[in-house]
Amino acid sequence: MSTDFFAGITPGSDVDAALADAEPKVFWTDRPDAPAPRDPVTGTSADLVVVGGGFTGLWTAILAKQQDPSTDVVLLESQHVGYGASGRNGGFVSDSLTHGLAHGSSRWPSEVETLVELGRRNVAEIASTLAANTIDADLRLVGKTTVAVSPYQLEYLRGLAELHRAQGDEAVLLDAAEMRADVDSPTYLGGVRLPSAGGLVDPGRLTFGLARLADSLGVRRYDRSPVSGLTPGGGEVEVRTPTGTVRAGRVALATNAYPAPLKRVRPFVLPVYDHVLVTEPLSSEQWDALGWAERQGLTDAGNRFHYYRPTADGRILWGGYDALYHFGGRVRASYEQRKATHRRLAAHFFATFPQLEGVRFTHRWGGVIDSTSRFTPVFGTASRGRIAYAVGYTGLGVASARFGGQVMLDLLAGRDTEATRLGMVRRRPVPFPPEPLRWPVVQLTRGELIRSDARGGRRGPWLRLLDRFGVGFDS
Repeated sequence: MSTDFFAGITPGSDVDAALADAEPKVFWTDRPDAPAPRDPVTGTSADLVVVGGGFTGLWTAILAKQQDPSTDVVLLESQHVGYGASGRNGGFVSDSLTHGLAHGSSRWPSEVETLVELGRRNVAEIASTLAANTIDADLRLVGKTTVAVSPYQLEYLRGLAELHRAQGDEAVLLDAAEMRADVDSPTYLGGVRLPSAGGLVDPGRLTFGLARLADSLGVRRYDRSPVSGLTPGGGEVEVRTPTGTVRAGRVALATNAYPAPLKRVRPFVLPVYDHVLVTEPLSSEQWDALGWAERQGLTDAGNRFHYYRPTADGRILWGGYDALYHFGGRVRASYEQRKATHRRLAAHFFATFPQLEGVRFTHRWGGVIDSTSRFTPVFGTASRGRIAYAVGYTGLGVASARFGGQVMLDLLAGRDTEATRLGMVRRRPVPFPPEPLRWPVVQLTRGELIRSDARGGRRGPWLRLLDRFGVGFDS
């Protein structure tokens, strides 16, 4: 019998009714106060060119101007700010730079205390920047809760609580009754409440607020300016776009899941599609039936996991579970809508919260995550230090993108810092194999993760082999 609680749930007609009016739009950016699109670049020069207008790119540009206002910074975005993962995610603000403390402790045991401190400092500086610049992004540092929905996950939660306590975090281990007293679901067998481990934010408002802050600092932003190539020469880098060329002293690549114009970066990034639903606003009676007094974000503890959270206007965002790779690493708008996945998500939602029967969804979408084989970003430089990159946040980039932007600036300046000395920064992960081998390897790994959930978390020979070399597949 499978121990994956959700594996046997079949979507029914109630799911189709709930999804009937869900618009294929991103809830966070479906609002009238989005910044107007900028004109494409037509040719210019700059001290620093930032490629990508998401969180990493915006933070890089902002930090560069804050550290030296005289720096001439140009930011090039292929679509518009917030178009990619920065406007499509769940809005979980994690203080981990290592895809969770358990992974960081396993992967970099000798550096974990430094990584924990840098992660906490990073979130604190995000909060400080938003407050100092009156950016209303609904940032709420309420921590998170991880729940067990299968018996085998309880042991993992006990170990997770111990790891956090060892780093000085408050970690409250909850049994089934205590978990349901906090947030009521018949699926919950227990949980770990981490009250100080980050929190939640409105990623659309955060993206738009950072864009406006960048503008106020003098960053020159251009939309509809996809970078097609980089050519170093004469102490500069020529940054080519379809509408014009920019000559740059330095270049910071913040392309994440999208194909980087520096080809050496591409083997390290696996574009994985994730899908999301958002409900209509719940009534006060429906919220009372849930509890959820602290309005924190939640995830479950399986290999295929859900993440979910309340919004400021009383909705629930519900996403995750499927993580889909398309042959060749293709990134296409057509992949953002997938009926089978959205129906599966809706069925899992009602299985988790049966007291919300009849609730309808208003938005459905998908987006692409930049996964790496070690679940944490890859950093590096090229062209004698004139080009830097930070990509591959594997689903936890809302906060750590700021850290990535600072690392790129340090690398471009040749600074020896606490961050640039980290093994996570100095050593690159194992690259994914090229096609046509990449597709079957990813599908094999995904299948083994599904089987692991079904077997009570037991990992088969293939997963144990990947564990031995510190590689894997995640979202």
